[in-house]
Amino acid sequence: MPGPAMGLAEVDDVLRRRAEERDRVAGDLLDLDDHPGHRLLTGMTPTGETGRRWQAAQARYVTLWWLFDAYRRALDRAQELRSAARPDLAALTALLTGPSVALEPGDVPVEKRSLLQAAGERVTLDVLLARMDAAYREVAGTVADVDAAWAALLPRLDEADAARAAARGLARDLGVQDPDLDELDDRAAALRASVTTDPLGCAGRGDELDALASACAARKAALERAVLAREEFAERARRLEERIARVAEAEREALRVRDLVLVKIAAPALPAMPDQAPALRDRLGALRTLTGRWLELAERLTAMERATDEALARTESVTESIAGLIGRRDELRGRLSAYQAKAVRLGHAEDVTLTELYGAARDVLWSAPCDLRRATVAVAEYQRAITRIGAAG
Repeated sequence: MPGPAMGLAEVDDVLRRRAEERDRVAGDLLDLDDHPGHRLLTGMTPTGETGRRWQAAQARYVTLWWLFDAYRRALDRAQELRSAARPDLAALTALLTGPSVALEPGDVPVEKRSLLQAAGERVTLDVLLARMDAAYREVAGTVADVDAAWAALLPRLDEADAARAAARGLARDLGVQDPDLDELDDRAAALRASVTTDPLGCAGRGDELDALASACAARKAALERAVLAREEFAERARRLEERIARVAEAEREALRVRDLVLVKIAAPALPAMPDQAPALRDRLGALRTLTGRWLELAERLTAMERATDEALARTESVTESIAGLIGRRDELRGRLSAYQAKAVRLGHAEDVTLTELYGAARDVLWSAPCDLRRATVAVAEYQRAITRIGAAG
């Protein structure tokens, strides 16, 4: 029950504050009504999780406006009482502070009548305001969640769409039909339909969206390579010819070094000799027949450029590996000479044992073909003998 009747000044102060509340609530409701996410949801039929949340929010939205209308009518009645020549302060006090707002079941929207008592109820303006606030938060929260989901998902679809549009332009320029691009169009359309109608339900499909964007970007890049292949084929083919010639020369050098090693090194463990130049020339000839099939040409041209570079690198590596056997022999010769000089510094140049060990190592190292295994053992024995002498003083 309301307390003692308020004075006229107190009534005017409460009316002013309640009018300010009414105007603020009205502004918030209009802002919500004008929110881009709210307008989009109102103009469509959401599905899935978004549809479930929006259906509940819509019911709360209807209730929100109904509660606001009850609040407004109560204030209008209070203003009417206040404007009388002799205001009824007791009635004004009861209206402004007591349970003066009747919520009749027949006045409640059909879909929300179960939320109120069957026989109706009377509530204060504060309770009415609290219920409006709860309804507003629920509706605004749903709109914000949907809007945030759209903001997170749609730009990724837009990115994929931009890549697909650019790829379409490239395909038209090339005059080619691209089934892969058609398949990406279908995937993008299905994803956009899902994201548009049920953004909340698509929150966990970020990886799928990223995969689509990556695939669209990759297809655009492939078509860009096809355009470049069309424009640069003659020059790139010329450079390939030069590169293949370098491969052939490197393979001939590998054979020359191998033959030299077979003469100078006994029983060498040699890798297989590379012989890729003829096959690379055949592949280049096949590429020249693909004019007009630019996507295929671009892929095969890029693959051949990579294969040619790999063939050259592999051949040079084989040559270096084979030549390393002679380098190993020369390195052992240098070590033997260095240890001989050490023996002289130690005053054992005439030592019989050292002289015999040195001669054995030298005979192996300066023979042709040279047995690297025996030479390594002989040099190591000579080294150990010198080390023992040095340790003995």
